[in-house]
Amino acid sequence: MELLSVSLGVYYGDFTVAAASENLTASQGRALTALRRGPAAMRALAESMTCDASNMTGIVDRLEKRGLVRREADASDRRVKNVVLTAEGERVTDAIRARMCATRDGLDRLDDRDRDRLHALLERVFGSGSTAC
Repeated sequence: MELLSVSLGVYYGDFTVAAASENLTASQGRALTALRRGPAAMRALAESMTCDASNMTGIVDRLEKRGLVRREADASDRRVKNVVLTAEGERVTDAIRARMCATRDGLDRLDDRDRDRLHALLERVFGSGSTAC
């Protein structure tokens, strides 16, 4: 548990500094990162970030104002608005990841086999099958 805590601290510190270099808060950066996996409804995005829906609205409003995301009506339910990453949002997300030197340097110490094993272990521990207490 202690090493997991240390690794998360390094990652989030690295991420926060990288997001700030793009004039984003950590929450705005996290939203962009979540959207990198694909469009998401506002409610789903808020849940994935463990964020109140009203806070998510403000985060998305600011990202939309900068042209990093856009809202689109859901094809199956026009009442639902999906948040979609724009090309500029993808560029900013890539820039954030590129600036995460401490995280990249740590992962670069692993060879491909070790990275694959780490991914498999993290997926087994925290993947879609994990449950809360």
